[in-house]
Amino acid sequence: MSEIEFRRAQAPDLPAIVAMLADDVLGADREDLSTPLAPSYLDAFSAIDADPNQLLAVAVEAGQVVGTLQLTFLPGISRKGAWRGQIEGVRVARQWRSRGVGKLMVEWAIETCRSRNCSFVQLTTDKGRREAHDFYERLGFTASHLGYKMAL
Repeated sequence: MSEIEFRRAQAPDLPAIVAMLADDVLGADREDLSTPLAPSYLDAFSAIDADPNQLLAVAVEAGQVVGTLQLTFLPGISRKGAWRGQIEGVRVARQWRSRGVGKLMVEWAIETCRSRNCSFVQLTTDKGRREAHDFYERLGFTASHLGYKMAL
């Protein structure tokens, strides 16, 4: 594996990002791979890109997008006004899995949160993703909370 570069995603990266999100047991039912991309993806990208507390990032190797994740920087009153980093949507392109790209991406995300003076980093992962749970625990995350969601 040559050097992986991390950068803010750009609109032309969206097809590769959506493809990674869809190339997943859970994502296959949630994402829309039609071409051109659904306008909702472009609208979401524009909102994320305009928000200084959002960072949609890609991992790039030799000009090819091989991974993605989204960071959200959350201010809070609790914990003495601590900022936290929220990691979401971590995906690695199928042909790049099990090659250390995910580990590099999450380590990069942690350092990015540290550089933004976040007091901690948090993430959620689906209960059925046992391999993801093991992966995050190997990186030092602990399953300290129980999360809930409600579809609207």
